[in-house]
Amino acid sequence: MVWRSFVGTEKLRIGELAEKTNVTRRTIDYYTNLGLLKAERSTSNYRYYDYSSIERLNCIEKCKEDGMSLDEIKKEIIEKEAEEIDVLELRLKIKGLEKDVSEILAQLDKNDLKNHEYVKKNISNESLSLIQTLLLLLN
Repeated sequence: MVWRSFVGTEKLRIGELAEKTNVTRRTIDYYTNLGLLKAERSTSNYRYYDYSSIERLNCIEKCKEDGMSLDEIKKEIIEKEAEEIDVLELRLKIKGLEKDVSEILAQLDKNDLKNHEYVKKNISNESLSLIQTLLLLLN
């Protein structure tokens, strides 16, 4: 039986995850307690796992077969998650800088002295660096 959460994503109960991965419930419980797997608790205290847990569990088992300890595997997983977060934060920052540049260019297109003063006062150092880099690349 697959449980559908309130946000519309399908979840697996521990037994279903065990069946799909040929890993015991006890092992899944152990990995969850170590922080290698993440479970969502229902109001009746059942644990539900995302479908991505299948891939993660298979990866953990493969790493173990390759001789990695659970501590090494956990460190790898944490580093990978941190890298993904860093990339997401960088993308958000780039979007913010792109917005700043668009606003600045719109102000400069108006070719108004008052707008030039506004731009000078409100431009961030990061946006200024981005504009200078773009100008260097364009020349």
